Amino acid sequence: MPFQQENPSAFSEENQSAFPEDNQPSPEGELTLKLIPTRNDCNIHGDISGGWVIAQMDHAGESVASRIAQGRIANVALESVVFLSPIRVASEVSIYTRLEDIGQSSIRIAIEAWTQKPNEDIRRKVVDAVFVYVAMDANGRIRRVPR
Repeated sequence: MPFQQENPSAFSEENQSAFPEDNQPSPEGELTLKLIPTRNDCNIHGDISGGWVIAQMDHAGESVASRIAQGRIANVALESVVFLSPIRVASEVSIYTRLEDIGQSSIRIAIEAWTQKPNEDIRRKVVDAVFVYVAMDANGRIRRVPR
């Protein structure tokens, strides 16, 4: 006998609104930094500059990496950066970090930037990236990450 769903309408597109949280993407990782950019952070087109966003993501990543390394670190690579959508002035920007890997001296962190416009409940992922940091000693030489 073929499989029959007991209540086929329970999971239909019409009923998906009964579980709205299941339809909404959500950030991966820990909220590390939250800020609101201003007009001073805009590019010539009136959107928030990509450089500004990358700098904020780097601050968040540095915070996590230096805690893991228990000291000084340096950003040595952006393995990937994908700009998904422009950021508008006055949108709240939240930066989420997730540890991907710890090597002998390196730390890989996935970093996502999400925005939320004032007076809206919808969050949007606007940048997805992977940053790589290395642990450094007081003389600026690469050292092992403590375990």
